[in-house]
This record gives sequence, structure tokens and C-alpha cells, in this order.
Amino acid sequence: QVQLVESGGGLVQPGGSLRLSCIVSGFTLDDYVIGWFRQVPGKDREGVSGISTRIGSTYYADSVKGRFTISGDNAKNTVFLQMNSLKPEDSAVYRCAASRGTMYIPRSLYEYDYVGQGTQVTVSS
Repeated sequence: QVQLVESGGGLVQPGGSLRLSCIVSGFTLDDYVIGWFRQVPGKDREGVSGISTRIGSTYYADSVKGRFTISGDNAKNTVFLQMNSLKPEDSAVYRCAASRGTMYIPRSLYEYDYVGQGTQVTVSS
């Protein structure tokens, strides 16, 4: 059974950091690409970042470049999203998703095969 479980969200002050984890099971991590998405009620979903651990390619949305870093640990079947210099506008539910394949990292959640339940990130003073 395929599962993606996010953790690491919480409340943090502006300028602070959080590290999100996405633990996957039921498949081999490097046979898939993993994407992170975020959504606030009433706003469009945003693709934040993605990684192919097989070939080491990544992408970042312009809104997070230079502040977020995605990485993967195939031995632990886990993808991390390190978020630094957090801003109030980063507040959202963050979800990870898996798409079979290794060469192309989709930007749309509709192209992913599996999605986690999400973890809440709140940036507020």
C-alpha cells in the first residue's frame, strides 16, 4: 500500500525555519519524483518544489528560491523540505506527492499519482 506521510509543520515566527519531511512507503523512492505543494483556502494551489532523487534534479517556485531546499534520502525513503527565512505568506497546508518516473518533475498536482494528507505551516508573530 502506497503512503506518503508529511511531518514537521508548526507555528514559527517570521524569519524562522522549519524542516518538513515526507516519508514514503509502498514504493521505491528513486523510482518516483516527489513534489511539494501548498494551498491556502480560497487561493490557488502552488507547486513549491520537486526532486528526482534518481538523477538529482530539483526545481523551485520563484517565490521560494534561495529560501527553501529540497533533498532526499533514498535509504530512509524520505524527502525533506528545509524552509528558511519564512514569511507570513508561506503559511499554508503543505502536501507531498509522488509521480512515477525519474526524468520529469511535474509542476501540476494533477500529474502526480499519490498525495499525502498534508502538514500545516503557520508563520506568524
